[in-house]
Amino acid sequence: MAETRSAAPGTAELAALQAGGCTPQQAWELFDRLPGVPTAEITTGRWRGEELDTRHPFAGVLVASGWYGKQFDTADTVHPLLFADETGTVFPVDPRRVPLGLAGRVPLAGVRMARKSLRVIGSVLRTRTPAARLRDIEYRGVLSAGMIYDHLPIVDHFRRVDERTLLGVMDLRGMTEPYFFVLRREAV
Repeated sequence: MAETRSAAPGTAELAALQAGGCTPQQAWELFDRLPGVPTAEITTGRWRGEELDTRHPFAGVLVASGWYGKQFDTADTVHPLLFADETGTVFPVDPRRVPLGLAGRVPLAGVRMARKSLRVIGSVLRTRTPAARLRDIEYRGVLSAGMIYDHLPIVDHFRRVDERTLLGVMDLRGMTEPYFFVLRREAV
């Protein structure tokens, strides 16, 4: 039965949107059709992140900077930003130390160069303290898990694509365009 659920209609549609890029409207249409996912079902550890390219100003920035994904250990123990340095070492980062205001303003080549120094500057960015929590939140008419950042005006909302995949959208105060991303559950 798990195979049937993992072959959910949203899986193929998400793959097509990721392969060819899409508009924010196409991403919203998929997001709004997907079912909610309860917080309890995603508190399973690490999730690997990917972008859904809607030509958002953040497009390519997180990936180029070494963004790895997110970690949901419990509803109150959440690391909203995991990064990986050039050696593949994954570590949680304090979101307050990430210059989100520069996203889309610094050329991707500059972001890639900064990533090369992640192993060195990572000690300044790292945290052991959780920096977000998960709560079931009604968003766009559907009750689903939402990740609330502790110190920033950001809520990430999630919908279930299939048993191992979530489609997320960042709700950042003042951001006029939505930023969509994908999370894939790591094998335990």
